[in-house]
Amino acid sequence: MENFRLEKDFLGERKLPCNVYYGINTLRASEHFNVSGKKVNFKLIKALVIVKKAAALANEKANLLSIEKSQAIIKACDRILKGEFEDQFITDSLQGGAGTSTNMNVNEVISNIAIEILGGKKGDYSLIHPIHDINMCQSTNDVYPTALRIAAIRLLRAAADSFSKLQTALQVKENDFSHILKLGRTELMDALPMTVGQEFGAYARAVARDRWRLYKVEERLREINIGGTAIGTGMNAPQKYIFLITDILQDITGLGLSRSDFPVDTTQNMDVFCEVSGLLKAAAVNLIKISNDLRLLGSGPKGGFGELLIPAVQTGSSIMPGKVNPVILEMVSQVSMKVIANDTSITFAASSGQLELNAFSPLIAENILESLEILNNAVISLTKNCVNSIKVDVNKCKFNLDASTALVTALEYYIGYDKASEVAKKAINENRPIKEIVVDEKLLSTDLLDKILNPFSLTSPGIPGK
Repeated sequence: MENFRLEKDFLGERKLPCNVYYGINTLRASEHFNVSGKKVNFKLIKALVIVKKAAALANEKANLLSIEKSQAIIKACDRILKGEFEDQFITDSLQGGAGTSTNMNVNEVISNIAIEILGGKKGDYSLIHPIHDINMCQSTNDVYPTALRIAAIRLLRAAADSFSKLQTALQVKENDFSHILKLGRTELMDALPMTVGQEFGAYARAVARDRWRLYKVEERLREINIGGTAIGTGMNAPQKYIFLITDILQDITGLGLSRSDFPVDTTQNMDVFCEVSGLLKAAAVNLIKISNDLRLLGSGPKGGFGELLIPAVQTGSSIMPGKVNPVILEMVSQVSMKVIANDTSITFAASSGQLELNAFSPLIAENILESLEILNNAVISLTKNCVNSIKVDVNKCKFNLDASTALVTALEYYIGYDKASEVAKKAINENRPIKEIVVDEKLLSTDLLDKILNPFSLTSPGIPGK
């Protein structure tokens, strides 16, 4: 029994194992672009398959493709969408050709599955051809960007939802910790009193902005260039097909996709992905800030700030017994750094497109989908494994506040800046609480001092005690 089949293109003939569903184009791509060891993101593959399914339906309704062929193609697509044949999509995520190799990999696999559905043998493209039938009325240059938008929207929605849950978790802590007074710090030095709730409230509002930005940017991703074919002019794509496929894609995906009113623009310009990536970068910046703050406030347990109790999720050292590290926060920071790095490469790739096409869309696709996936997963873990279970060491917060000179600022209105400075200096030199010095030197009455140093008064707008 022959273990190989012959396929040919205009460059010549090649042998392929009889059991594989990809064809000669995919084989050549696997040889030429074997660089990263990472295959094309399967979520992008599935989105491409959805586009192929919609194209088959549109071509059938436009009387361009027989019902027999379209039904076989649709069945093949459905099998892939259920998770079958994932091992047949072998092209490297980094490839030349603006995604042509990935598009052809999808065309060939669908074609050979459909051929078998019709009772034929893999490679008998007289039954269903990868280009003439699967790629009918299409080009990589309209299929690939359209699929990328579909994949990105789905991941974007998941990310926005995860940020929403993180926002809620932070708001719960804001409320739970609203009565706990602590030392606020600027430039890592003692500043003014605040509540732990106020600190978490600031985190919640930063995350809320990220959630809203990610939610809104989906609007720009909904505009697709399918039907524009090679450069957006729509050559070889009949009007009936162009209108049908967008409507069908809306039905299949459940997304509010819309036809670009100028596909030449949508085909050649990748700034939308820069915008999405830029918002992911902004979110990553906030996550790093929050993670660093939580690590610092939870440092110790004896030699650090020790004001927050970070949940212990695993032992922290192979040599130091009893050590526990803030590993979830460290992971979130690293993921965020990766997202920022991805944004840089997306920026370079999007700006390097020339004339009617961007040849570097595979790099954009790989990095934007990776950023969306890893940021979403990191935020889910941050919420579940850290924020939800964070506690406060109330006594340590009180100790750090009482031991600082932060309270002296509240007295400035009553005793003046210079006298307040003297009290602060004395407190530092003698290692005594501010309140004790003020009482001993009879600078203010005990009743007024208690009124000034009331937690609500200290953490609200206006002059404390007034």
